[in-house]
Parts: sequence; C-alpha cells; structure tokens
Amino acid sequence: MKIIKTVALALTIITSSSCKDQTKETPSESVSEEKIETKKEKEMNVLFVLTSHDKLGDTGKKTGFWVEEFANPYYTLLDKGAKITIATPNGGAAPIDPSSDSPDAATEDTERYNKDEEAKALIANTHKLADLNADDFDAVFYPGGHGPLWDLANDETSIALIEKFNAQEKPVAFVCHAPAALKDVKGTDGEPLVKGKKVTGFTNSEEDAVGLSDVVPFLVEDMLNENGGIYSKKEDWAAYAIQDGNLITGQNPASSELVADKLLESLK
Repeated sequence: MKIIKTVALALTIITSSSCKDQTKETPSESVSEEKIETKKEKEMNVLFVLTSHDKLGDTGKKTGFWVEEFANPYYTLLDKGAKITIATPNGGAAPIDPSSDSPDAATEDTERYNKDEEAKALIANTHKLADLNADDFDAVFYPGGHGPLWDLANDETSIALIEKFNAQEKPVAFVCHAPAALKDVKGTDGEPLVKGKKVTGFTNSEEDAVGLSDVVPFLVEDMLNENGGIYSKKEDWAAYAIQDGNLITGQNPASSELVADKLLESLK
C-alpha cells in the first residue's frame, strides 16, 4: 500500500511540474511573437532614384549622380537595417559625375563606397524605374548631381512615382540638384507639389560658382520659386536641409547627411 501511495505521489508531482512548464512556455512564445511583429513594423524599404543622364549639356564633358549624395544616405539607412533598392530611368549602370569621384570631393562615405564591391555592383545594375511600384516602398530618395536636370525633371515615370508616394503620405527626399525632379510634379490638389511648402536646393550662386549657370537647362532655385515653393538657403556650400510634411530637401552635397537623418527619422 505504501508503494502504491508513493507511486501516486510521484505521478502527482510529475504532472504538476509538467503543467507548470507548459504555463511557462506560453508567455515565452507570446514574447517571441511580439518580437517578430516588432521587427516587421520597423522594417524599412527605401527606393533610391538616380539619373541615367551622363552628358553635361553641349560641353562635351560627362555628368551623372554625385557620389557623396548617394553614399552618405545609402550607408546611413543601410546601417540602420533599411533594405535599399536602386533604380534609374533606363536601368543598368548609373553614370557617376567624374567631379564627384575626385580626391577633392572625397569623404569618409565616398571612401567606404569605393571599397564596397556590393554597393558598386548595385550601381552598375540598377532597376528600371518603370518596373517598380511605390506600393512596395516606405520612402523614396533622389541623390543629386547635374544629371537629374536633363532626365528626371521631365521623366513621366518619375513624376508619377513621386506623386504616388506623396498621395500615400510617404517621405519623398531630395538633395542638391535632385529637387529638379519636382519641376512638373503635382500635389493631390493639382497644384505644383512644392507650392506653399518650405524647400531648398542648389542655389543660383552655387551654380555660378561652378560655372554652369549657362549650361544647365534651368536653375533649381529659380524653378522652386517659380513653382510657388517657399525657398530658403544658407551661405554657399553650407549644410542645410528642410522638411515640410513628408517633403525633405537639402541644399548641396554637404547637406546629404542632414537629409538622410531627416528621412531616417521620418521612417521610425
């Protein structure tokens, strides 16, 4: 009888212990699910749109996108876990402005890019912009360089894409000459997107300083003002960026970091 009672007691203890273990697993599984959900919520998919244009007007010189204006935002977002997709109007290799690849224009981020074979492979094999959908991204960013003045300013696919991002109230960011891509973009009210909004971009005096005011098809500062933007700037080459709602703009190459920070903050 004692043996039977002992066995029964043992079984009771084992059963009780098992129930407690099961009770402990449930919160653990719940926490795990919460962590997975949190990770999904913080995922960032950002589209970078670069120029396909490589001719600097009739000068016989080359242009394209400015490396620093790509590199700093790229690494700022990448290092925070963002998934970045790079596209151009034509797809394939995005042209680099030779002036931005010179020792005088070098920064910590451009040096990192020059050693980054993966990033360089992405630049050499960009997606075609027409193949992408704004619904698949949380934000769009346009680096500058003189190239956008010729192609992205008039590209219907780019214009429609920006308008869709804006209608979805997602961040749209531009630096230096890239606000040129806003020239024919309309807001949800049918008016120019920049009308009544605080904006900045490459200044007329900065364009004079690089000797290209008579080469470019239009001046970024003039265009933003003509479209009703509330344009502001700092002294030439000073870092300056401004945000108005979901619209983020930066003045020049030195402003790329400020634009990247504002874009990152908007995605949190």
